[in-house]
Amino acid sequence: MSVFLQASCPLCQRATSSEFCQYCDRQLQSCQLPNPSQFWQCELPVFAWGVYGGAIKRAIAALKYDNQPQLARPLSQWLAEAWLKSSLSIPHLTVVPIPMYAKKQQQRGYNQADLLAQYFCDYTKLPLQQLGLERVRETEALFGLSASGREQTLMDCFALGKGFKRRRPTGSVLLLDDIYTTGATARAAAETLKQQGIKVYGLVAIATPPRTRQAESKNKN
Repeated sequence: MSVFLQASCPLCQRATSSEFCQYCDRQLQSCQLPNPSQFWQCELPVFAWGVYGGAIKRAIAALKYDNQPQLARPLSQWLAEAWLKSSLSIPHLTVVPIPMYAKKQQQRGYNQADLLAQYFCDYTKLPLQQLGLERVRETEALFGLSASGREQTLMDCFALGKGFKRRRPTGSVLLLDDIYTTGATARAAAETLKQQGIKVYGLVAIATPPRTRQAESKNKN
């Protein structure tokens, strides 16, 4: 393909015919966790493709804040490939993305978790329910809050969505989000489903900070 027909890599501005240039693609692959299921024994089982930092942190930021929705495709593909290779991949799961508050999603133009879930389901062939959950209350930014502060902020911010009100899933739910940090958001979403009698198998995420395991261990004790 002619360089004049190529786009710019969103991370370094090099010309590329793919979502990322070859250089940034190598940087992104270096973020992959050798064992994505290492957090599956936590309070809420978590499967994460990579370590949140470096190139993957910049890629997720570009997806969310720089109007680069096309980046959801390769990120989801890597997550899906790792999931399908794991022993955790089972049938009869319904994928539910973590929702955004409607006003915030309107401002951004899309929910990155929705996009990631769509591509993830394309690759895994799992059914998708984008309206499984609804975010009914806008919350302040969680960055900088303590674990207890996050839990308090997220209290009652989710409700059962229209999709599950119309038809409950026949099996368990697999939640999906872009980043898994302290787990407060994911636990609040999972608890909303559990209160309605819906089983939650776990959560898949593109990346998680390197100290998440330690934080989860503290939350369990």
